[in-house]
Amino acid sequence: MVCVIIHGMDLHGIDLNLLVAFDALMAERSVTRAGTRIGRTQPAMSAALARLRALLRDELFVRGPSGLQPTPRALELAEPLSRALAQIQRTLEFTQVFEPASSTGTFTIALQEHPAFVLLPRLVLALRTVAPHITLHVRGFTARDEAIGMLDAGEADVAVGVPPASTDRILTRPLFEERFVCVLRKEHPAVREPLDLDGFLALSHLLVSPENDRFGHVDAELAKRGLKRRLGLTLPQMYAAPKLVASSDMIATLMEGVIEASGMAHALRVLPPPVELAPAVFVLSWHRRNDAHPAQRWFRDCIAAQVPERESKNSSDVTRHNTQREGEKRKRR
Repeated sequence: MVCVIIHGMDLHGIDLNLLVAFDALMAERSVTRAGTRIGRTQPAMSAALARLRALLRDELFVRGPSGLQPTPRALELAEPLSRALAQIQRTLEFTQVFEPASSTGTFTIALQEHPAFVLLPRLVLALRTVAPHITLHVRGFTARDEAIGMLDAGEADVAVGVPPASTDRILTRPLFEERFVCVLRKEHPAVREPLDLDGFLALSHLLVSPENDRFGHVDAELAKRGLKRRLGLTLPQMYAAPKLVASSDMIATLMEGVIEASGMAHALRVLPPPVELAPAVFVLSWHRRNDAHPAQRWFRDCIAAQVPERESKNSSDVTRHNTQREGEKRKRR
């Protein structure tokens, strides 16, 4: 809309202060109150309104029973000009010092499903504590390279997920890793024996595939050996998997943190996979244009500080201990 309005107009002749005056007049509907709002006298505001009328060839505001009433042209201009002024203000607020306690800025973070469960509660609490006036917007994505499009378009300040494709304009920072484990319901017959490769392949498998593929990390490792597993169910939501496994005879190979966060650990038996699987790596990504911005740097550091490294390590130790203990019990039997 703004481009249509200013088409053919010499931007060099537009005084930014006139747009500020217009915004104040729209808010106050009074020349006197608008002048007070932006620190101008009543005559100065009247002069600004006269210049605006000449520039835009419209009355813009006419007197009514309850103050100045905007014309249709003024109403048409109000929202785009307000957005433009806000964007200019945000741009000019770039400084070498960022004060989170007093900032009223807005940040947008894009998250895949698992990082949302791991980081978001901690991040929200941290922001409410150290930056209570900041607004946080959260966007979701599934395919790893969706993050690149969102960062390129400025739809997100940062993204957290599995590493996207390598590009010079997208910078990344490792956040945390998740190892893969196998889960069965606690009373499943297969938990009575060590889970070897033959037993693993004999079971019906649940595959979590956020990108709707039917080929996961496990399938890639099995294919190297010329093997293939039998899929009983595929689904895109990983946090639905633990409950489905707990109420069926299927086996699933999931990130350990998903089991911990699902609240279903009590109903499941956790076992090491019979094939070696590289851990899932999650990274913080951002566009190079935001790299030096103090507020953006602070936001990235705040996100990184929420990674529960000690808890992840401890929970992994507990799972390994439980697995070893189960092995010892089987030997005694």
